[in-house]
Formats: sequence, C-alpha cells, structure tokens
Amino acid sequence: MFKLSGVIKVINPTVQVTEKFSKREFVLTDASSMYPQDIMFQMVKDKVDILDAFGEGQQVEVSFNVKGREWTSPQGEVKYFNTLEAWRIESVGSAPTPVAQAMEMPSVPTTDSEGDPLPF
Repeated sequence: MFKLSGVIKVINPTVQVTEKFSKREFVLTDASSMYPQDIMFQMVKDKVDILDAFGEGQQVEVSFNVKGREWTSPQGEVKYFNTLEAWRIESVGSAPTPVAQAMEMPSVPTTDSEGDPLPF
C-alpha cells in the first residue's frame, strides 16, 4: 500500500468498460518536489463513486496499490504497463483538528486594564 498527497487537477467521468467493470480516472498534482508531477490514478468497480465527494483543486491524500501487467501486441512485441489503483481518498487540511486549535497562540492584549493602548 502506498500514499500520496496532492491537489486534484482533473476528475474524469466514469467509463463503463464491460457490463460488470467500470473505471474512473483522476489526476493528482504532487508538488512536494522542485518539479511538480501530474500523476494519473484510477478507481474501479464500486470505488468509482468515491470521487463524487471531491472536486478539482481540493487537497487530498490518496491510498493506492501499484498494479502491473504484460501485453503482447499483434506483432508479437511484449510490453508492460503499470496502473496506480486508488482505493481511498481523504481530504487534507479542510479544518483544523482540536489538537491544532489547542496549539494556537493566545491573543496578545493591545490595551491595558483601563483601555489605554499599550506602548508597542
């Protein structure tokens, strides 16, 4: 299992591949390095509806598996493909947690007890 955080760049519509198999692709921009990367993920079957709760521009953390497969072309050439198959998406940074709220700095008074401005 792998996790990656980033911003949702694109959410594509669901594609019905067969009667029993559907997939939905989305792109996540990972800006954690000097050169941001746009990374394509897919969700399959009963997971495609998870994306309905998210929107483009939203900061998320994606849990995913790496899938790989071999394919032989009609000319006999063997190729290999990888897929990043997401199975969970969680919103990141939408609201401060109680711990984060408790760690906030207390406000500093700007007036003295008589209401006169403090000299700083």
